[in-house]
Amino acid sequence: MEENENNKTEETAGVPLGHRTADYYFDLPKELIAQDPLPDRDASRLLVIDKKTGALEHKIFRDIIDYLEPGETLVLNNTKVIPARLLGTKEDTGANVEILLLKRRQGDVWETLVKPGKKLRPGARVTFGDGSLTAEILEVVEDGNRLVKFHYDGIFEEVLDKLGEMPLPPYITHKLQDPNMYQTVYAKYDGSAAAPTAGLHFTKELLQKIQDKGVNLCYVTLHVGLGTFRPVKVDDVTKHHMHTEWYHVSPQAAELINKTHANGKRVICVGTTSCRTVESATDENGIIHAGADNTSIFIYPGYKFKCMDALITNFHLPESTLVMLVSAFAGRDNILHAYKVAVENKYRFFSFGDACYIK
Repeated sequence: MEENENNKTEETAGVPLGHRTADYYFDLPKELIAQDPLPDRDASRLLVIDKKTGALEHKIFRDIIDYLEPGETLVLNNTKVIPARLLGTKEDTGANVEILLLKRRQGDVWETLVKPGKKLRPGARVTFGDGSLTAEILEVVEDGNRLVKFHYDGIFEEVLDKLGEMPLPPYITHKLQDPNMYQTVYAKYDGSAAAPTAGLHFTKELLQKIQDKGVNLCYVTLHVGLGTFRPVKVDDVTKHHMHTEWYHVSPQAAELINKTHANGKRVICVGTTSCRTVESATDENGIIHAGADNTSIFIYPGYKFKCMDALITNFHLPESTLVMLVSAFAGRDNILHAYKVAVENKYRFFSFGDACYIK
């Protein structure tokens, strides 16, 4: 970290430690980026981090049950990844293009990421597959994304299932043999362009054992956008523009979380998306409210957590908003030390990698 301490730009001069992007740098060998999921979801490794002391324990993911107590509530994000990557041809030139669905705006109009952008200006039309799906570029919006209107016969989701591919994060170069391995076993509601990856470690059997122990399972929904992979391009963290994602907390989920806290028990989030959901829906008095909304909550050190008491999460990218979130929860020094140990012990990183449990 020393070389980053002195690497100050004009923008970060006088910015306190922990508010500079460079403060979240760590050395990550490329070979530690997991390219394929393990055949047994719950057989990945688990690094347990005590946020008070920084102490570490090396476990296997299925050992998570030993850290959960009756009456506690596990919050899981039940969003489902859609086959959001569409490969087609431009109608007038036959050029190959790619459209990635980011967010449904209204009806058949979607906000999308397109490649190559210069070929897809407003008015352009794209054909997919046998022509059963076409897209019309309506306008260019923020970040160069395009609003696209789709034309088809039948049900859009069924057409997408036939023509779309699962969008994998940019750092995964292998083709996924079984698309279901990029879905949680409890995925329910279509809408994500990326998986809530901490949940990939759970099997139905492990979830049943956790319930049998008297731990509550609570489901919320946050549709994960590709903004989760967007790098932080500013030196001063506080100037980063966070992406927006849609979430929903049901009355039953809100009641269960509030009751858990009223009983003096912990709320444990599975993944940063569950964390962002409950923190967005919780007021200053620690009461979570049911409802649906968009959130662009950005959690970095200095943030005071209102709902989450513990976190299960994967290992994140250097200088990413997600490593800032876990640093806000466990302390930057604790996280950088834990990540250094994880690298030394060859833990697997990112979407298909190993997990952390921060308690």
